[in-house]
Amino acid sequence: MQTFNLNDLTAESERGDQRWREFLRVPSLSMGLYRLKAGQADEQQPHTEDEVYVIVSGKAVFRAGGWEQAVTPGSVIFVERAAEHRFVDIAEDLTVLVFFAPPEGSLKGGVEK
Repeated sequence: MQTFNLNDLTAESERGDQRWREFLRVPSLSMGLYRLKAGQADEQQPHTEDEVYVIVSGKAVFRAGGWEQAVTPGSVIFVERAAEHRFVDIAEDLTVLVFFAPPEGSLKGGVEK
């Protein structure tokens, strides 16, 4: 078992000015914090794994395909692997808790590592 404090993880990420910080990787999933500043472009590319976003703080619009949704703290988003998606119109600094299943990057090339 492992435990984490979201406030501590966020503070550590802010101190290191980290846009992405993975803090857990086990065979079935990985987790990390994704941070974008207000007005910053989200340049992420589609992932080879399913993912879930939980908005911790901030305000933005989430775009996937032709679909758009305003997101605020407490919003939860599921994105299927290989789907084009990104945060746009980031109005307030955004902190997002991200879950990948299986772990991020583990299905590159179409086979689980």
